[in-house]
Amino acid sequence: MKHGKKYSDAAKLVDRTVMYEPAEAIGIVKKTATAKFDETVELHIRTGCDGRHADQQIRGAVVLPNGTGKTVRVLVFAKGTKLDEAQAAGADFVGGEELIPKIQNDGWFDFDVVVATPDMMGVVGRLGKVLGPKGLMPNPKAGTVTMDVTKAVEDIKAGKIEYRLDKANIIHVPVGKASFTEEQLTQNYDALMSAILKAKPAALKGQYLKSITLACTMGPGVKISTAKY
Repeated sequence: MKHGKKYSDAAKLVDRTVMYEPAEAIGIVKKTATAKFDETVELHIRTGCDGRHADQQIRGAVVLPNGTGKTVRVLVFAKGTKLDEAQAAGADFVGGEELIPKIQNDGWFDFDVVVATPDMMGVVGRLGKVLGPKGLMPNPKAGTVTMDVTKAVEDIKAGKIEYRLDKANIIHVPVGKASFTEEQLTQNYDALMSAILKAKPAALKGQYLKSITLACTMGPGVKISTAKY
């Protein structure tokens, strides 16, 4: 794959034989962000887990101290007073059964996160085939199936992100934007790593974190040392 000049110049800032300390890696990644838009800084963690086994699955959520730098649109499925609560907390869309055909038939997806109260999961379950593949299905482990819709919406708006293994047992998560200060990115990185370390499955034998790479949307990956983990 041929890369453009900007990428090649950015790649020169990275020594591929070095495992950097997190703060150093963050400094380098900020320098490699040269696109015309505010690039997202992403963390890619290759784990030693085997997600095919239920007891080695990793899934959870963490509120980043400085948010993600992205405006997140929240849809809440609820009924009764919970609809008012969700609206008051800042949900972008609230509703119930009437939203099913809009999503299923009209292909409406103007939202980034779906929250549901447990009593609505029977209704939301009918959307499993369309929400599931997009990673939008509410889940108790991620805090998106809850009666406390106020807290769920406020946390998501404050920068709560979900992390989980993909099919290759890698976790991909945003750490913030390239426009963030190094201190803000470091605080977000530390909060993320702390949550992921706590999520280590008890059933896992062998090495948990095989490699950690930090990169901005259009830039080269910077490897972070796993020694201290």
